[in-house]
Amino acid sequence: MNALPKAELHLHLEGTLEPEMIFRFAERNHIRLPYADVDELAACYEFADLQSFLDLYYANMATLRTGEDFAELTEAYLVRAAVAGVRHAEVFVDPQAHTARGIPLAAVLEGVTSALGTAEQRHGISTGLIVAMLRDESAESAMATLNAVLASDVEVLGIGLDSAEVGHPPSKFVDVFAKARANGLRAVAHAGEEGPPGYIWEALDLLQVERIDHGVRCLEDDALVHRLAAEQVPLTVCPLSNVRLQVVPDLSLHPLPELLARNVLVTVNSDDPAYFGGYVDDNYAALSLPPETLRQLAANSIRASFLDDFRKAELLSELAT
Repeated sequence: MNALPKAELHLHLEGTLEPEMIFRFAERNHIRLPYADVDELAACYEFADLQSFLDLYYANMATLRTGEDFAELTEAYLVRAAVAGVRHAEVFVDPQAHTARGIPLAAVLEGVTSALGTAEQRHGISTGLIVAMLRDESAESAMATLNAVLASDVEVLGIGLDSAEVGHPPSKFVDVFAKARANGLRAVAHAGEEGPPGYIWEALDLLQVERIDHGVRCLEDDALVHRLAAEQVPLTVCPLSNVRLQVVPDLSLHPLPELLARNVLVTVNSDDPAYFGGYVDDNYAALSLPPETLRQLAANSIRASFLDDFRKAELLSELAT
């Protein structure tokens, strides 16, 4: 499945922070870690739910301090993505998680885009950057972050919504997403991972998103599944993440086959691969699906991307050979 050209549409760059990289950045930036070594840190990667993961996720990203760090992090992901057959990647970054600890927005955005900007030339991967707003922060903080992003010289593809879902409905960010869309940004949002199907309805109707990140709880609402299928709203599903965060108890019980059977436009992605046991090729392999279904999933990922029609046709043609 590595040979299958595919797009990755649900990838948090901070979630590619491998344990060895955390120690390297900590040494570079003179940060004392609470772990004796890489093995002790890796032993912490057992999660009861989304929040238990987020606590470690935010603690570890404190080792990211400079534009050089963000560029190196992004480049490491691109190298690994190329091995996985990724030909296009639309990646998330969480600006608020960094500016809140005193890191300049420019260091984050310019560091990331310095690597993304040459990814096609060096790795054969076209890219886009999605700035994700932290839903457990205020709408005012999200709006301030959006305004700063729009005022920067950095080209951004879209706006997203992530972090702790329960108790933070999409409706909280209507004005933020309206402004983002008015300024030409594409819109996506995490919904229906731990939150209820109602959050997916809100993301579609109030935020007017074009893709739903995760969305697996849609199966609890038949009307919602019908709508997703009828409108071909993509879901960026992350199987290994769902198992590691206890969204589903076992991969054999994952709802992806049912979603496919009900004609939902499902894509497979890695979410936070350094924490959840694998990159996008590992997710494809873990599903143990027939080759023709894996090819369908790869085609879905290309169709669900924000690429122009020419580039989509180019990748779909490559997939067909």
